[in-house]
Amino acid sequence: MIFELRNYKATPGSVDKLHRRFEDHTLALFERHGISLVGFWVPEEDKDRIVYLVRFSSDAARKAAWDAFQADPDWNRIKAESEADGPIVASLDSMLLTPTSYGNPGA
Repeated sequence: MIFELRNYKATPGSVDKLHRRFEDHTLALFERHGISLVGFWVPEEDKDRIVYLVRFSSDAARKAAWDAFQADPDWNRIKAESEADGPIVASLDSMLLTPTSYGNPGA
């Protein structure tokens, strides 16, 4: 099992658009492409940031899922529509996490 922690910073004034894109479109596409969601969070100290955690059975499965997601015509349309007035993501950081043998139920 491998986890990916993704950290998005919205462009000024765009965080609500980013939330809507995730809620209204992206989550269904995650399911379509085998991207298993663990959860979403907003840091208390930065409300213009969205952090989420997803999991995959392997790094190969992770790569295949993201490649399929990025190539999905629905995603490309949704992304273009949501950014018609300009970009809504200022930055994106991703960190891969491998569970330890302790402190992780089911690891």
